[in-house]
Amino acid sequence: MLNDYITVENLACVAGILLFGAWLLRTSLGRNALADCPPRRNNMPFYLPFVPLFVWFVGVSLVVSLSRTLLGALRIWPAGGMAGWQGAFVDNLVLGIGAVLTIAVIVFLARASFARRLKGFGLSLRRIHRDFFAAPVLLLAVWPLLLAAIILTTYLGRLIWGPQYQIEQHTQLELITSHSQLPLRVLVVVVATVCAPLLEEMLFRGLFQTMVRSYLAGSTFRVPAFAAISPAWQAIAISSIIFAMAHENPAHWPALLLLGACLGYAYEKTGSLFRPIIIHALFNALTITAVLYG
Repeated sequence: MLNDYITVENLACVAGILLFGAWLLRTSLGRNALADCPPRRNNMPFYLPFVPLFVWFVGVSLVVSLSRTLLGALRIWPAGGMAGWQGAFVDNLVLGIGAVLTIAVIVFLARASFARRLKGFGLSLRRIHRDFFAAPVLLLAVWPLLLAAIILTTYLGRLIWGPQYQIEQHTQLELITSHSQLPLRVLVVVVATVCAPLLEEMLFRGLFQTMVRSYLAGSTFRVPAFAAISPAWQAIAISSIIFAMAHENPAHWPALLLLGACLGYAYEKTGSLFRPIIIHALFNALTITAVLYG
């Protein structure tokens, strides 16, 4: 009977709860967690993070639509829609290329806007070995909270929409479960574990979170209800909201808010973008593994 409860998942949850509890005790419930984290010096205007966001959401969507139209005109792509896994492969190939181009735009903007250029942005290789060891620990600490958010979202969904309610899978996860072709699965894994973490962390943490924190730190306007909360934590909260809402399925937002807070904290605490990038990549890889192998 006891062996039924000793599983990898349960042990991971227990370890995560202990880690998170220790962090709360050590940081006075998080109040002192970012007390010694200096802001990243930059000269970004408030609108600058929206430039790569526009390139990604609008530019890539247009290219996907154009590629479908072109392939349809050449009779490579049926007019009725996607041509099975080949169509999904082309879509993801365009997404991957678009992500790489958007990352290039972000790197260009960061070099021009941050003091110490890319090092000031958080892309320094000097501490990356520490990030590789610390990232799994941070993800483990927040893992029970992510599971709790998913369970609570499912519970509320069943209360509102009935007992058959299930949280919809991410589009990429649906692709790899509905198509067994190796080229498509490899491409989806590369996009999900390499392109997406690099792009989203550079955009939402590197640009948006930094811009919001810089604005709050330099602004004389204060909301009394949030006066006791440091600009760093406020920036983490705002960037996490933007990060969650950038994903199309609202049922994913509660868990993504918590994940975004973990990623934002990792960035503020270390000043390194590699740590949230690695955490994000691990999270996506674990999700894909769970879907493929149960």
